[in-house]
Amino acid sequence: MNPEEISKKRNIILIGFMGTGKSSVGCKLAEKLGWTFVDTDALIERKESLTIPEIFALHGESRFRETEHEVLHEALRQSSQIIATGGGAVLRRENRELMLERGWVVALTAAQDVIVRRVEQDPARPLLQGNARQRVAELMERRKDVYGFADVTIDTTDLTVEAIAELILARRQV
Repeated sequence: MNPEEISKKRNIILIGFMGTGKSSVGCKLAEKLGWTFVDTDALIERKESLTIPEIFALHGESRFRETEHEVLHEALRQSSQIIATGGGAVLRRENRELMLERGWVVALTAAQDVIVRRVEQDPARPLLQGNARQRVAELMERRKDVYGFADVTIDTTDLTVEAIAELILARRQV
């Protein structure tokens, strides 16, 4: 994608497995660009008036995914935003198409051990109930090909939030 095509994209959308740094990097990018930071998980919680674990417990993953689609669709009507999606937002084909149509999509990745270290103590991750290491491995295996549609992929394993943000901005202008 050439620079002119990238500049026509109205938002930068961060995708990736949980714990890859989407929220932290998104906040830093928004700060650097003077854009609005949008976290779709926060929008879901606001819309449902429940936490994500509560949504999963009371209504199941299917209801969560439906609400996720709705808030993503709504968020992408705006522009000049950094949008951090939930790790599973890419599971729905319509979401992937919408992201590519209305934004420049950046996939963040990280080594499995790093992800486990980053997320294993977080009680707000309902998909990690039980053995976090095993659940991360299973989910990563199941989702290994689903992030490949992104315009660019960045491995966050050994990078600081600042370095990741700078790398995204540099690639956006190439």
